[in-house]
Amino acid sequence: MIFLAQIATEISYFELLLKGGWLMYPLFLLSIIAVFIFCERLIYIRGQRKIDANFFDRIKELVSDGKVDTALSLCNAAKSSEAKILRKGLQNLGKPLRDIHEQMEMEGKLEVYKYEGNMYFLGVIAGVAPMMGFIGTISGVIKIFYNISLADNISISLISGGLYEKLITSGIGLAIGIISYVGYHYLNNKVNKLVQKWEYQSVRFIDLINNK
Repeated sequence: MIFLAQIATEISYFELLLKGGWLMYPLFLLSIIAVFIFCERLIYIRGQRKIDANFFDRIKELVSDGKVDTALSLCNAAKSSEAKILRKGLQNLGKPLRDIHEQMEMEGKLEVYKYEGNMYFLGVIAGVAPMMGFIGTISGVIKIFYNISLADNISISLISGGLYEKLITSGIGLAIGIISYVGYHYLNNKVNKLVQKWEYQSVRFIDLINNK
């Protein structure tokens, strides 16, 4: 046992990862892509401009006073997703409420597409990485049993030595999958919160027009 512990301490984590085989390279590439997509989307979402809490109240006052052009200018100056949705509603004033709401919903969907970006691929990586890891392990196990069939004597080292190396791909694949899964749902939750806020403002805007 002491001898085995000494051998284990002599192997670095990097060397241990390399023992996973050629599938470690695509898994490593998937991990880089996942980190890039997560960071890029997070920076994009956090970097978007936000309107202040009194923005809708100012729009309400301007619309009530009949100053629609001033309200449109205010939305253009804000340059935020929420302001763009309200601007779409202002641009369609005079149309039936149903049409105005549909136009605002379409604008909201366009903004959601911008926020989501390549998040879809993050979800794909969350599913693909573990499967790639399992493929590496299965192929390794097949090779181990093939070598056993060719060997005259079956030894524990013949089985365990190759098996622990192949299980590395499963472990790394699962780790990448879990991290990608958590990252995807974290970003998706942020987008959903924004959508809920936009929907709330859209309903308030429709109520404003309806009560005008």
